[in-house]
Amino acid sequence: MLALIEAAGWPIWPLIIASILSLAIIFERFYTLRRVTVIPPGLLDQTIDNLRRHGANPDLLRALAEGSAMGRILAAGVRNIGATREVMKESLEEAGRAVGHDLEHYLSTLGTIASVAPLMGLFGTVVGMIEIFGSQSPTGGNPAVLAHGISVALYNTALGLIVAIPSMIFYRFFRSRVDALLVDMEQQAIKLVEIVHGERK
Repeated sequence: MLALIEAAGWPIWPLIIASILSLAIIFERFYTLRRVTVIPPGLLDQTIDNLRRHGANPDLLRALAEGSAMGRILAAGVRNIGATREVMKESLEEAGRAVGHDLEHYLSTLGTIASVAPLMGLFGTVVGMIEIFGSQSPTGGNPAVLAHGISVALYNTALGLIVAIPSMIFYRFFRSRVDALLVDMEQQAIKLVEIVHGERK
């Protein structure tokens, strides 16, 4: 590894930092965006059952708000259970926007890494080319400097692509997962409104 870093030169360090950040975000998002933690199974049914038995009590609101992302949305609806259908729906939409923002946390950073990594690799390539042309003289070039310049150019280009491609794949993957979770939460929130206002059993 140290030999690779030495061969690639100093321009590789920003790419190494970007790769570490990308991996950290990917692992964090995999852990955070698990369906079972965002939308716990049976949460809506349990909430409706508690509402029918005990009403909108503070314990239910606290448990919902602190439990999961879906719970935060349902808590917003339960707080406005005595309001009109429009007011309750609006409170659910506001909570949904806030939850959606939280679910997209770090995704813009991951997308930025995916976009910038090839440019960072290109920068390393340019540095390598400068070294190659700088080693040339009227009497000929230094083979060692020439070889180092070529290795700097190629290693940085390769690492830039190695960082960018998985980052873009996981960025798209997490975006689609967030969209799917938001659609599911929206459907459950609408179901809560319809049940509370007697439009659905």
